[in-house]
Amino acid sequence: MKFKALMTDNGINLLEKRILPALDKMGKICHLYLTRDHAFFLHNLLNSDGPQSIAQFKISSLFSDYRISSQNDDRIAFSLDLSLLHRALRSILAVSAHSHPSDGLHIKLVKKLAPHSTLPTPFLTFEAKGHKSAVVQDVPISKPLSRADVEELQHALESGQDIPPTLIKAPDLNLLQNFADRMKHVGDVMGVSITKHGDLHLQISTSLITLGAEFKNLVVLGARAEGGGGLQREEATTVQVSVKHFFKSLQCSLAKPDCAFYGIAPQGGCLIVIFQFFVPGTRQTDKSISLHCRLPVLDPGSN
Repeated sequence: MKFKALMTDNGINLLEKRILPALDKMGKICHLYLTRDHAFFLHNLLNSDGPQSIAQFKISSLFSDYRISSQNDDRIAFSLDLSLLHRALRSILAVSAHSHPSDGLHIKLVKKLAPHSTLPTPFLTFEAKGHKSAVVQDVPISKPLSRADVEELQHALESGQDIPPTLIKAPDLNLLQNFADRMKHVGDVMGVSITKHGDLHLQISTSLITLGAEFKNLVVLGARAEGGGGLQREEATTVQVSVKHFFKSLQCSLAKPDCAFYGIAPQGGCLIVIFQFFVPGTRQTDKSISLHCRLPVLDPGSN
């Protein structure tokens, strides 16, 4: 089992400044899943509890001189602590900025003897080589997943790719974040309603107070309704989700997406948030990167 690559400047900036700060808010521990063509950061795909997040990158968007091999169809997966990964990346960038590395930033899987241990421990290692020295940062990782666990992870990934029949473009994410932040202090459960007219309604109710926000005439992708809008109960698809999960998903705005879309899976299975990225300087979707979250529902939902 081998993996090593040279990180591109774009990959370094993307991970260090945008992706890792966002994903760390979703949860400290995630799976890094590497294949011949893609790299994935995955939260909670092997665990039905809590919100799931899937960040997918084409290899060329992060690495050059990419080499991977394993007896499991050249697929490698392991879990790691995102805060340690982010800290290691920032540290080696800060040190190498003064040492002027001549050979770029290398990343690879290694096994080393950890302090006070007699058994080799797996690490994800960053190395910046200079003319006279090298700077190394080791990030401890789990034992690589077995073939059966990788298959389970792949199956969960594929089953989570379904797009809701109706997607509506989210209003300003900062506005939503401020609203959700206030909701956290009111209650734990939020009702999210979506119509094919492009209406989004958020509501939280307790025995003492009801707080809500309604956004109308939003952009609709997929199945839509013609004619006048308005949030009619018989037309809306509604689910109940955790306010904490909803707020946590909005932290993905740290990845600086260009826009986001909300949708409800068939039969109200989950609330899906898809973050869209544009090719810099254009309005074209950047297909080398994708990020979406799946929030578990606390109620079967209603149509």
